[in-house]
Amino acid sequence: MKMRRKWLLWLLALLILLPSAYILYTYQSIKSTADQIYEERKPTPVVPTIVYDRKPIQVGDRNMKDPDPFTILVLGVDQRPHDSGRSDVMILMAVNPSKGSMLLFNIPRDTRTDIIGHGTVDKINHAYAFGGIEMSVSSVENFLQIPIDYYIKVDMEGFSSIIDSLGGVTVDNKMRFEYGGYTFDPGVLNLNGDEALSFSRMRFEDPKGDLGRNSRQREVLKGILNKVLRISTVFKLESLLDNIGSSVKTDISFEEMKLFVTEHRQKLQKIEQVEIAGHGQRIDGIWYYIVGDKEREEIISTLRTYME
Repeated sequence: MKMRRKWLLWLLALLILLPSAYILYTYQSIKSTADQIYEERKPTPVVPTIVYDRKPIQVGDRNMKDPDPFTILVLGVDQRPHDSGRSDVMILMAVNPSKGSMLLFNIPRDTRTDIIGHGTVDKINHAYAFGGIEMSVSSVENFLQIPIDYYIKVDMEGFSSIIDSLGGVTVDNKMRFEYGGYTFDPGVLNLNGDEALSFSRMRFEDPKGDLGRNSRQREVLKGILNKVLRISTVFKLESLLDNIGSSVKTDISFEEMKLFVTEHRQKLQKIEQVEIAGHGQRIDGIWYYIVGDKEREEIISTLRTYME
């Protein structure tokens, strides 16, 4: 009886300790990947003048537990041999926990604006080639007149594996087209990683050109966010982080990620989208997307109102 009781106690101890050990192992694995993708933003040599009544969140002084709204700049970068590449995807996410929603909009990659720190007027996606994340962030801050609190940089070549780790994404497609060997019919589509990458890259068959592609990129990002916000198990989170480890860099720390999951994930139920109005124009033989003063003021006003 004593021996049997002893074995029962050992079995009970194992049943208690093994889940705890696994949770600890998983936690350490997730933290390790989060630390791997973390990349602190360097100080910007030239700081843009931002006329806005919200104090920028300073590096080292950020806390996602604070219910105040915050901004995230998402950059999709095509890396090239012997070249830093360009940010062919540039999406701003304005997150307002008190409203329980996020606002997404593309900054068209050919938008003509001041490149802060380079002293030139150029396409905004060239900022990354000239000065990396820091110059991209500064140029966007100047263009939108609002501080950028965080950034997420995604290597487009690793984009498909991230989506596959989420089990694909659901998008609402507005037009039929073929691209990359895939056919996309109108309506709600469930896409795997390679399909989503092709879906977000097509532009020449779209009557709206880059604007149409921007809309599809937002649809894919919206699909990703819907999946991420509804991750229900540690297994899925661990799998996701394993897949993004080599494809993503961000200045959101592990501690901030934890706060986002615990404090905001359940509150964010709505994802809204807007588009920056403008027109195409050739200047000195180069095609640009021109956002006029009125259109720029409207998007700035929309963004500031949303962030209140």
